[in-house]
Amino acid sequence: MAKKISIIGVPMDFGQLLRGVDMGPAAVRYTGLISRLRSLGHKVVDTGDISIPIRDCDAGTQLENDEDKYLKEITQICESIYKVGKKVVKKGHFPLFIGGDHSIAVGTVAAVTNDEPTGLIWIDAHGDFNTPDTSPSGNIHGMPLAALIGEGHKSLVDVGRPGAKIDPDNVVMIGQRDLDVNEKKRLKKTGITVFTMRDIDEQGISSVANKALMKFVHLKRIHLTVDMDALDPVEAPGVGTPVPGGISYREAHLLMEILADSGKVTSMDLVEINPILDIANKTAELAVELTLSALGKSIL
Repeated sequence: MAKKISIIGVPMDFGQLLRGVDMGPAAVRYTGLISRLRSLGHKVVDTGDISIPIRDCDAGTQLENDEDKYLKEITQICESIYKVGKKVVKKGHFPLFIGGDHSIAVGTVAAVTNDEPTGLIWIDAHGDFNTPDTSPSGNIHGMPLAALIGEGHKSLVDVGRPGAKIDPDNVVMIGQRDLDVNEKKRLKKTGITVFTMRDIDEQGISSVANKALMKFVHLKRIHLTVDMDALDPVEAPGVGTPVPGGISYREAHLLMEILADSGKVTSMDLVEINPILDIANKTAELAVELTLSALGKSIL
């Protein structure tokens, strides 16, 4: 089914000390994302990039022991994402957010859940479920999911509107294989459904995808957030926090295809693509291919 897709670039890298993911939106556009989406029959509008403050390149060493690393800037950017995303959703368009680090999800999920309950599928090697009290690094790109269920920095929790943006029962995580000790404890307490790489190994990605969809049988909408470090580094080398043993090329495509078949995916994030660390734009190319699969491209 043809969709009206609005592309929203978020060239932000404030969520981590490592530079480069701010170039992710440009790398994805360079691969021909728009023309390839149009070839599937979709109507596509590129709304451009969210305005991002200039990052002080000399601030890194000063921030190493700072509990609020770029908190003000990230909050401001996520508020902007929320406003733009909410308008796109009200028009009945499919918002495709291209980051940037995973902190952008604080704004994207706030936007797409504004008017009605929405399921959240979080594809990531990591949990992104730390708070300022539990994070070993203090980097905010490791905290967005916690903020979305109402825990962590108050300014992030209250982006768009006060309080939690999603119920833990409406969250499914897929592909995790690098969780901090405190994250493991916190995730178990919340009851969030988590399909780790072990679950994928034992059950197969098809079973995992279908079980994820069963969790959302009562919902009409699903937001899909894809951190490219969920993929095995052999397939996606251009990420800042690679972890061996990730989702394979075909597993990733099959996951996207099954989710697309459900007809429920109504918004999507692509995050953590770092062209500086990439090989011949391989990671951005894969990100585009996965997006096409999530939006209806099939083998036959």
